[in-house]
Amino acid sequence: MNYKIAFFDIDGTITHHDDGSISQNTKNAIKLLKDRGMIVAAATGRPLSMCSEIRELGIDTFISANGALVKHGDEVLHKVAMDRDIVQEVVEFSHVENHGLSFYTESFSMNGVRGSGILDALRETLSLNEYPIVEKEIFKKEVYLMCLFADDETVDKYICRFPDLTFKRWHPFVLNVLKEDVSKSLAILKVLEHFNIDKSESIAFGDGENDIDMLELAGLGIAMGNGHDHLKKVADFVTKKSSEDGIEYALKKFGII
Repeated sequence: MNYKIAFFDIDGTITHHDDGSISQNTKNAIKLLKDRGMIVAAATGRPLSMCSEIRELGIDTFISANGALVKHGDEVLHKVAMDRDIVQEVVEFSHVENHGLSFYTESFSMNGVRGSGILDALRETLSLNEYPIVEKEIFKKEVYLMCLFADDETVDKYICRFPDLTFKRWHPFVLNVLKEDVSKSLAILKVLEHFNIDKSESIAFGDGENDIDMLELAGLGIAMGNGHDHLKKVADFVTKKSSEDGIEYALKKFGII
């Protein structure tokens, strides 16, 4: 198959799943893809502001905030901005209930609530070892995605309070708060449309539950060896762990590099 584009999750896929580093072999593999004329895109839960190390790999197409903002260079290919009144209402409720809430603009911030499990989730999903800045007037900015840090019992309170919103879990302690659906697969379709590429000509690498729809959509879906069990079940191939240069291993196995 003549693949034309590759989508890579970042944390736990491009980066080492324990220490967040990027191996030289992974860097070389991505460079080889680009040298052979393939488009390389990142598809991540991160906001754009946290992708500078990925830009250094020569990647300039980004699906960020789990699909809520898509940019190729400076061009916006797709975005889903939340209504500011809704953002303000959810923020006020989160403070009353004392629950963690994060905001994805092109940067990343939170509501200032700290609690059990939040920092662990930030570390596991965004490789953050400390809390981000607190944005007190976030409703004045264009917010592409909000994430609620909560267990199922907590989520029930939000569902009752905001019946018109969707709360979509993608991590054991993190949910997207949505008015309109966002996902990596919906964002990928926008990228494919922009470049006039069929989905059968795409490859996707991931490790998390929020990568499931992406791997299902791609012509070749590859799960990292350190990936979630649910993801491995839908993948076309399970490669080695990110700490074992799983990207390079799979690309060589399929004769892509």
